[in-house]
Amino acid sequence: MQKRLTNELDRLSAEDFASAPKTPVWIILENVRSAHNVGSFFRTADAFGCAGISLCGYTAQPPHKQVDKVALGATESVPWKGFTTASEAIEDAKAQGYIVLAIEQAKGAYSLDALPTPPAGIALIFGNEVEGVDQATLDLCDGAIEVPQFGMKHSLNVSVCGGAVLWEATRKYRGLAGEEAAFSI
Repeated sequence: MQKRLTNELDRLSAEDFASAPKTPVWIILENVRSAHNVGSFFRTADAFGCAGISLCGYTAQPPHKQVDKVALGATESVPWKGFTTASEAIEDAKAQGYIVLAIEQAKGAYSLDALPTPPAGIALIFGNEVEGVDQATLDLCDGAIEVPQFGMKHSLNVSVCGGAVLWEATRKYRGLAGEEAAFSI
């Protein structure tokens, strides 16, 4: 096994990426206090070809030194919108035809493996690192998705949670089967 060089990764040009089909997943970040977490969401959204990101409340917006440091240019490839409140972002997402789902530990939440994939797409709301998605915001959602956890804390960093959820959404929307590994050690 040999590590591939950057020029061997078949990266798209900025123009080709802009016109490439996107995974119909829109991300809404509500009061995410760490600009590093915001930058991580931009990189993850770029990696999985997500439709875009809404930044709400006091969530840092580009250009921002810490967002840009972690995003590594993804703030230029991933469309984003800024909103004063999450309710405005939800209204915008619903106007675009998205089903809006909070990623939250909530009564009545569905497990991540039950994540729906309606043709018009989904908007996924990720909340503050300590408080999660605000209850008033949760009340405006079409449902909630919970990431199964088996440890003692039942807590993930918001950008780590985002990576897991966005991969699952991408896998489902792009028809990437969870096949058995075709290698042996």
